Amino acid sequence: MSRVVVLGGAESGVGAAVLAKVKGFDVFLSDKGTIKEEYAAQLRKWDIPFEQGQHTEELILNADEVVKSPGIPGTVPMVQKLREKGIRVVSEIEFASRYDKAKKICITGSNGKTTTTSLIYFLLQNAGLNVGLGGNIGKSYAYQVATEHFDYYVLEISSFQLDDTYDFRPDIAIITNITPDHLDRYDHKMENYVAAKFKITQNLRSDDCFIFDSDDAITVGHLSKIVLRCKMLPFSQEKEVEQGAFLKNDKMVLRYDKEETDIFLQELALGGKHNIYNSMAAALAAKASGIENEVIRKSLATFQPIEHRLEPVLSIKDVLYINDSKATNVDSAWYALECQKRPVIWIVGGKDKGNDYSLLNDLVKEKVKGIVCLGVDNAKIHAAFGGMVSRMEDALSADEAVQKASKMAAAGDVVLLSPCCASFDLFKNYEDRGEQFKAAVRKL
Repeated sequence: MSRVVVLGGAESGVGAAVLAKVKGFDVFLSDKGTIKEEYAAQLRKWDIPFEQGQHTEELILNADEVVKSPGIPGTVPMVQKLREKGIRVVSEIEFASRYDKAKKICITGSNGKTTTTSLIYFLLQNAGLNVGLGGNIGKSYAYQVATEHFDYYVLEISSFQLDDTYDFRPDIAIITNITPDHLDRYDHKMENYVAAKFKITQNLRSDDCFIFDSDDAITVGHLSKIVLRCKMLPFSQEKEVEQGAFLKNDKMVLRYDKEETDIFLQELALGGKHNIYNSMAAALAAKASGIENEVIRKSLATFQPIEHRLEPVLSIKDVLYINDSKATNVDSAWYALECQKRPVIWIVGGKDKGNDYSLLNDLVKEKVKGIVCLGVDNAKIHAAFGGMVSRMEDALSADEAVQKASKMAAAGDVVLLSPCCASFDLFKNYEDRGEQFKAAVRKL
């Protein structure tokens, strides 16, 4: 019996361990940190031996293969030892895809991938297809392969999940865009991060599709260096394309094979330039999946914003509070500010990832009237924007940030939590930050 060791005891790792158990492997899971009780209970339910708080070498280095959770960098000592011994290290999606015959629509990118993934899942559901949602969103892909059956999967996939893939192949691959992010995991080299994203295309065949933003210079630049033999479907807001999606007057035009379909922009449920891109990518994936135009049109018109991504919370005294906690980099915050039509009180800050805030200067001057810095160290934000707004204050909790923002706001304003930074200085994760923000707004 082959031995599979899983490193990491959260959603991805536990899902991989369950799948390995179902497929008859000798399974062991190891997590150097503390495993949450919900995951420990799942491992006990499936009778999977595990350890936490340590990595015991004699229980790991005897593996035939190791499934590494995406949050574990390849530079940690245990992974280095595995590679020195020649033990194959793969990602959860690589492992799970071996046992999955479903058609896979896979989405990666620096921004917009969660919205695009959710839109495509909504479209396929509305078309009556038997579809699962997973990857970096929802339940573990491996766990679903182990316990459920779907004809289609829509998978949001991060660069970390793509790092240890070799044979994994989507039927439809989408890169929403590529902007600097997570460079600390890629030797601070943009080209390494770009190459990681493009691993989603490495096994595409002639009858597969690649959907991409042809307005994104980094994506197009890398495409010029590689050869893909699949069907290419670009989307653009700047130019007409032969096959794909583009804007014409006030309409989104979809060209697929010999058919052309128009959708009025005012029909789209999601506003803002960034969401037009997301809607284009989702519509092209739907066309490539054979979904009828009327289902596409109706779905794009009725889709609801996802939690923590430009999510309207409440309107209090004609001040709209918006939760965009998932905006953890400059580009995401740029999109959030760009689509606001009302004066903004901006809640920004957290763990800085080497951000270049100058990219936001024009939008801040045009749209922002006050800033609340929500973070332990706000010096960089003060230096970047201190001279651009009349009021700027600091906060060390979501409650304090919301209270200060509400005092700055007047009727007709927006209070926008779009932090531009990671959440780990004050919160467990971006979801925790968003939930605390929403709870604070409800207390006003």
